[in-house]
Amino acid sequence: MRRIAPFLALVSAALVLTACSGSSEVRRASGGALTAPGAPNATALTYSPAAPAGANLTVETVRAQDSTTATLTASGLQPNRGYAAHLHTRPCGATGNDAGPHFQNRVDPAATPEKPSSDPAYANPENEFWLDVRTDAAGAGTSGATVPFALTDRAPASLILHEKEMTATAPGQAGTAGGRLACVTLTP
Repeated sequence: MRRIAPFLALVSAALVLTACSGSSEVRRASGGALTAPGAPNATALTYSPAAPAGANLTVETVRAQDSTTATLTASGLQPNRGYAAHLHTRPCGATGNDAGPHFQNRVDPAATPEKPSSDPAYANPENEFWLDVRTDAAGAGTSGATVPFALTDRAPASLILHEKEMTATAPGQAGTAGGRLACVTLTP
């Protein structure tokens, strides 16, 4: 049993790439148990007790011809709580800010590193991957989103779990979700 657990952890964190015959569907999955920044070879990091070490986050993306579906599966988080979650442009790092802004299909030209996009024309669930999730009494939850574009060689590099329970949608606040609690680097 001790030998199976590390193998399963490696499999859950590994890239899964499957091209289905006769279609352009491509799957990729990444994830693992949250660890503190600085842990060797860590691809899933926690920056806050609100996303406890040991909690497991898995992200799967499925690219079809004209759309992409992303699914977040979580366990071991705080029970009965909402978490805003988005795919971001850069891999995880020592802090949540290292993951950069939200991945956008059409990038907001007015956005800067100091002032991320909050224009609802760009910061919206049709142009970004919004995976807000609500946990059950055991701290588990699943969410999914399908966007009307297929990923290309420009693809998200991480998932960020935010402190707010839901992503804001009001003008000037669209896409905002508070501090960054945890990050999962997506395997390219």
